[in-house]
Amino acid sequence: MARVPLPPAFLSVPLAHRGYHDAARRCPENSLSAFGAAIAAGYGIELDVQLSADGQAIVFHDDTLERMTSRRGAIRGNRAVDLEAIRLRGSDDLIPSLPQVLALVAGKVPLLIEIKELLDTMQDTSGRLERAVAQALAHYQGPVAVMSFNPHCMAHMARLAPMIARGITTEDYDPQHCAPIPETVCDELRAIADFDRTESSFISHKASDLGRARVAELKSQGAAILCWTIRSPEAETKARQIADNITFEGYAAAVGA
Repeated sequence: MARVPLPPAFLSVPLAHRGYHDAARRCPENSLSAFGAAIAAGYGIELDVQLSADGQAIVFHDDTLERMTSRRGAIRGNRAVDLEAIRLRGSDDLIPSLPQVLALVAGKVPLLIEIKELLDTMQDTSGRLERAVAQALAHYQGPVAVMSFNPHCMAHMARLAPMIARGITTEDYDPQHCAPIPETVCDELRAIADFDRTESSFISHKASDLGRARVAELKSQGAAILCWTIRSPEAETKARQIADNITFEGYAAAVGA
C-alpha cells in the first residue's frame, strides 16, 4: 500500500456536489443531466455510489428510493438492470450506473467518487461495492479519486485499486447526531485516526468544522483539504481560508477561484 497524491486537477476547479443539479431545470442530483451540466460549466464532479443486489456500483445517494423516485425500497434490494430503468423524480433521467457516468465524463473534469457503505455502524464491509468501483475504474483515463466516511472502504480500495487516490470524508461526529454509530467509534472517526492506516492523501471535511486542530495538523503534513457542502459565495470565501477546494451546490461557484 502506498499513499497516492490527489491529482492536481482536484484543486483547480470547484466540485459540483452530486453534479451541477437544479430541480427547476429538471436536472436532479446524481443524474447524467447534472453531470453533463457540470462538465459544460467547467466544474469537477462529486457523486455517490451504492451497491445493487447483483453487486454493481449504482450512482445514487440514499439507501432507499423514496426521496428521488416514485418507487419504494432499498437500493441494494434491486438488480442494477432494474434500477437503471427507474426514472428520477421530476426529470427524464434514469438512475445511472457508475460505468455510464464514467463513459459520459471520460476524463473531461475531475471526478470524486464517494462510496456509501455501512455508514450507520462504520463497521468493516464485504468489499463488494469497493470491488465494483475498482473494476469500473480499471481502464478509466482521467483525474479520479475515491473517498468514504467509512475508513474500511478506503482500506479495501487501497488493496483493490492501489493507484487511485483515496481520502476520508470527515466531520465533527456529534454522537447524538450520528447515532446509531457507537460513541467510541465517533471518537475515533472525529480524530481521523485511520488517515495513515488507509494511506489516504486527502480529506473532505464538514465546512462548519474546518477550524478543528486535526484538520490543520493534516494540512501541515501535506494532506489536501477539501470540504463539504458550500451553498453560497460567502461560505465559499470563508471555507477557502482553510480548504484547498470546495464541494458546492445551489449557486454558481467561480471557476478558477
